[in-house]
Amino acid sequence: MASRSTQILEAAARVIARRGVRGLRVEELAEEAGVSTGLIYYHFKDRTGILRHTLEFINDRAERYTTAQAPDAEPLTPREELEEVLLLELQDTPEVRENSTAWGELRASAVFDPVLREDLARATLVWVQEVAALLGQVRPLVPAATLAAAAERLTALLEGLSMRWLSGGLAIDHARTLMAEAVEVELTRLGQR
Repeated sequence: MASRSTQILEAAARVIARRGVRGLRVEELAEEAGVSTGLIYYHFKDRTGILRHTLEFINDRAERYTTAQAPDAEPLTPREELEEVLLLELQDTPEVRENSTAWGELRASAVFDPVLREDLARATLVWVQEVAALLGQVRPLVPAATLAAAAERLTALLEGLSMRWLSGGLAIDHARTLMAEAVEVELTRLGQR
């Protein structure tokens, strides 16, 4: 059974995905999580604490579903790992849909919320660095700044493709094809340096 704080964070991700950050009310969150509002304040202090911890929860959950591999699976090449990590963000599963939707809502709200903006900028930087490290495993002789720029392009594209897919503007198969093609373009470009 999940801890109470995890239960609250799962509920917060659901509420944010469904109603947006502005629609997140502590009373509704308490009802969704099946806990008292007092318990929410005990664990997270205030609404900002809820949002910060939910952002961390969403990132941790995304890391789990993008890096999980069956114990008996053959190890992936660095290229395969890079592509898999990015493409697993485009899965038509409830968990990925909820995570991606909540991330998009948090990103949109960060435009108006400086505290959330800083937290999201840090989370994005970590994500870009992780993708840059994967790119560096495929193209080890490329300078770090060049890898970071390529990772920035890939992660920004992935967010855009995800939002278009979630909003019905793009079929998921097409989004995945476009992402795979972008990986190929970036790796080819990095190989020419």
